[in-house]
Amino acid sequence: MSATVADVVAARVPERSWRSEARAVKTVCHRDLIRFVGNRAQIMMWLIQPLLFLFVLGSGLQSLSAASTGGVDLKTFIFPGVLCITVVFSAMLSAASLVWDRELGFLRELTIAPVSRTSILLGKCLGGATIAATQGVVVLALAGLVGVPYDPVLVLGAVGLLLLLSFTVTSFGLLVAVQIKQAQTFTAVMQLFVIPMYFVSGALYPVSGLPTWLGVLNRLDPLTYAVDPMRRLVFNHITISDEARRRLDPGVTWFGWHLPAGLEVAMVLVLGLAVLGVAVWKFARTE
Repeated sequence: MSATVADVVAARVPERSWRSEARAVKTVCHRDLIRFVGNRAQIMMWLIQPLLFLFVLGSGLQSLSAASTGGVDLKTFIFPGVLCITVVFSAMLSAASLVWDRELGFLRELTIAPVSRTSILLGKCLGGATIAATQGVVVLALAGLVGVPYDPVLVLGAVGLLLLLSFTVTSFGLLVAVQIKQAQTFTAVMQLFVIPMYFVSGALYPVSGLPTWLGVLNRLDPLTYAVDPMRRLVFNHITISDEARRRLDPGVTWFGWHLPAGLEVAMVLVLGLAVLGVAVWKFARTE
């Protein structure tokens, strides 16, 4: 009986190039978007919290706060903050997909592929930021229900701010995720960071007249510098008295100096780039 020799098929791994790395970024991003779109129950769950803040909390506290808002509906006042809250919550949950991929073993398959870990993390960041910004745009579409006009300048400016905040928060979430092995731990850490950011940023109340200790925390909170330009953008397109404007939209000050909106936006962008850089460095060193 003659022995047969099995055919040997040569396999060649293509060299890395900017095209292969860009394809890897696109693939990772596309996978996260497909997973998001395919989970309709999760989409609805992610929208419940901002809707509760906007319509339940806003409507419930309107009569209590009417005397101090200068005739401005409380839902109108908190709308910019709710937009930012929506993005923060969605971006952090999107970043959690990195932890789930590690638990399910999919991340190991990604890391042994002939692509850099930087491309993997960039794809995750792009996918998470897109998901979070989309959630924010959905809430933005409800602007007319809370007395905010659909002005083209306002809408475009708000979408730009939502994209920027989505990128920064997703980068921060990924920085946390690359250092955590279990999804339950990530959830606890997320709550530890996100909930204080919500309430300290001034998303749900004016930052004027705060106690000294709370004012200091407000200035240290990165979310403050996204909520303030978003609120300023909205208030520039509604009709309110000068007194109400000073009370509800005083802006952020450092030792008496009023920060320009452009500087606040630049701070959020620089923070996002810095955090993403650290996340990429950490991810490249993980096994």
